[in-house]
Amino acid sequence: MDGKKDFTLHPVNYPGPKLRAFLEKIHAEGMHYVVINDPGIGVNKSYGTYQRGLANDVFIKYEGKPFLAQVWPGAVHFPDFLNPKTVEWWGDEIRRFHELAPIDGLWIDMNEVSNFCNGLCTIPEGRICPNGTGPGWICCLDCKNVTKTKWDDPPYKINASGIQAPIGYKTIATSATHYNGVREYDAHSLYGFSETIATHKGLQAIEGKRPFILTRATFVGSGHYAAHWTGDNKGTWEDLKYSISTVLNFGVFGVPMVGSDICGFYPAAPPLEELCNRWIQVGAFYPFSRDHANYYSPRQELYQWKSVTKSSRNALGMRYKLLPYLYTLSYEAHKTGAPIVRPLFFTFPNIPELYELSTQFLVGSNVMVSPVLEKAKTKVSALFPPGTWYSLFDMTQVIVTKEPHYRSLDAPLHVVNVHLYQNTILPMQRGGMLTKEARMTPFTIVVAFPLGASEGVAKGNLFLDDDELPEMKLGNGKSTYMDFHATTSNGTVKIWSEVQESKYALDKGWYIEKVTVLGLNGIGGAFDILVDGSKLEDTSKLEFETEEHKFIDKLEDGGHKKSMMLDIKGLELPIGKNFAMSWKMGI
Repeated sequence: MDGKKDFTLHPVNYPGPKLRAFLEKIHAEGMHYVVINDPGIGVNKSYGTYQRGLANDVFIKYEGKPFLAQVWPGAVHFPDFLNPKTVEWWGDEIRRFHELAPIDGLWIDMNEVSNFCNGLCTIPEGRICPNGTGPGWICCLDCKNVTKTKWDDPPYKINASGIQAPIGYKTIATSATHYNGVREYDAHSLYGFSETIATHKGLQAIEGKRPFILTRATFVGSGHYAAHWTGDNKGTWEDLKYSISTVLNFGVFGVPMVGSDICGFYPAAPPLEELCNRWIQVGAFYPFSRDHANYYSPRQELYQWKSVTKSSRNALGMRYKLLPYLYTLSYEAHKTGAPIVRPLFFTFPNIPELYELSTQFLVGSNVMVSPVLEKAKTKVSALFPPGTWYSLFDMTQVIVTKEPHYRSLDAPLHVVNVHLYQNTILPMQRGGMLTKEARMTPFTIVVAFPLGASEGVAKGNLFLDDDELPEMKLGNGKSTYMDFHATTSNGTVKIWSEVQESKYALDKGWYIEKVTVLGLNGIGGAFDILVDGSKLEDTSKLEFETEEHKFIDKLEDGGHKKSMMLDIKGLELPIGKNFAMSWKMGI
């Protein structure tokens, strides 16, 4: 930004022509560019956004005049997003900025609203504020406390700041007024939400694409419009652990696209290396996954340490293979409100031991992440609900338990334990360096039966669409949905799909190259595949590989049931056509 002013570019550091050439390059590669933006509009007569805002009367008022505060640019006014004219003006500013720099989304910060000053302020005479020395968050306006009204000093003190300060501490005075005379006292918690809606409207109006918005302040309903990160955390083991419960809570609050700053925003005492290894192993499975730090922090990009690079390749590599599953969970969240990342009790509501468990979590219903959250540990004690669990990084490894049971798992520095539950069909792809690349790779479907089951069922689903459409839905000609089913009964295994709206997937040329079946015996004979009802006659390219499952420890019933991981390779089953395969199990 130029002087930290919204919708501007620094003429030396980010000249328009060079930035646009850079964006053209990354857009061609399938990458995206999202910039930060704060609600405070710098008070500056030569600043177009400010001038147009004044002309349209868009700012929050105090006794008839725009309320004055201080944020990064210095003195600012705050837009009143409850005013329809403000929403129009904001959309127009986004459009103007998009012409200057064709961004792909906005990261809207400081929108609780955050204010470096308190009370009623004026711009000082005879001195520059801020003067460019020292940290930018020290208040330099001339201010006096406002405590004369019941809105500023209410009888019920909520102590929101934790230091028994007035209710308007470091934010807008609560007796300030919005559109139609609505007081800040009544609208404060809606500020970030109303800004999110205005930003969504503005971004979508430009190109008709699904907007990407990342917001710090949220309210009930924010998850419909935006992703959220959990604010300024610290690079500590405690905050790594705390991030899991925070992310789980936001899923329950209806904000499914959520994550914490990986490795921490504020630095703790170095070294960060071990913590960063463990944090990316958690953060790769946050719905919103971002390594982000304070400007003054030591460097903490994931490539700063060889060990963290290795952990990142493992964990993010799995994330990118799981993109079809994560995207289908996003569709489910959109349709039903179900969180993407969930506490274990969502799938196992009848197990009281799980109600307070926040050191493990589920991605969807059936993928369980059990990370290391403590310093200098190379094992993790993980609680396994009853049933069969297969390691996602090595599907031959299996854990079976009849009762909820803690198991000690090996977790060397580069390893995160992720397990797939029985009765699941999991869609995966090969992965890639970019989501654009990963999305076009062939599919594998993993069918997980209970170990050694003579009778069993498994199911899963897959949603695919043009991911820039404003809404995730069927019926627009640019989406395909598949249900997957599998059964084993009387020695026969059947796996089949049911497709809705096949055209989009067929046009894209997606296909299934491999089916992996867990927990059963190998193929004995009578192997058949039907595609849209017609038998696949040429099966010469198919390869069948089996590998026996390995047990982490003895089964509780004392015996090892012999069972296999079966890979059926060389398939070319079009995503978008119904298929059915069946075979008799070997002895």
